[in-house]
Amino acid sequence: MPAGFSTAVDKFLAALTHPRMADINVVRQPILAAHEELTEQVKWNAPSFCIDGDDRITMRLQPKAQVQVILHCGARAKTREGFSFDDPDRLARWIKPDRGVVDFRDQEDIATKQNAFACLVRRWAIATR
Repeated sequence: MPAGFSTAVDKFLAALTHPRMADINVVRQPILAAHEELTEQVKWNAPSFCIDGDDRITMRLQPKAQVQVILHCGARAKTREGFSFDDPDRLARWIKPDRGVVDFRDQEDIATKQNAFACLVRRWAIATR
């Protein structure tokens, strides 16, 4: 198990009825493996990943036809004067300079994006510390 793995999240997911459960579990793994200081918890009815105790990456499981990963700078909007983040693979839709959404359509899409996604998550964790 990756260092930040949480049995509470495992229990939450085991009790969850979701048509894309296999995809959720596949996407969860590279997030945890991307940075040794990422930890996970359940927040907003989904797995959420923290660094230094602050939420930085949260899965969005609703509506149930999708799996999305939200890259953000915490639960509350913060002014991040001059913050910029480069996404050379263009995996995310950037709603704001410090808030992006990565969509996963299906297992093939996950497999195609997996390596670039792991790099994106690692870089995001470092950039938003």
